[in-house]
Amino acid sequence: MSDRPENSNDRNQEQRPLMVKRQFFRRRKSCPFTGPKAMVIDYKDIRTLSKFVSERGKMTPSRISSVSAKKQRALATAVKRARYLALMPYVNT
Repeated sequence: MSDRPENSNDRNQEQRPLMVKRQFFRRRKSCPFTGPKAMVIDYKDIRTLSKFVSERGKMTPSRISSVSAKKQRALATAVKRARYLALMPYVNT
């Protein structure tokens, strides 16, 4: 047989210090379309819609833009309408 211990992953286990990562709490940003002074989703307002579309023409996901799921669907519909009416480009070149 071999001279190695059966479980070679456990060697030097007592010599290594345990590294404990401190978890931090990141506060979730509120939706920019909800609240008293909120922006309104309108397919004619290209300036507002372009904030939520990347430079490649793709919509930014709600986890990055902090838009709620209900407002994200309305935002997607508004962007699609603006693209169909040629107010926004489908792809930025």
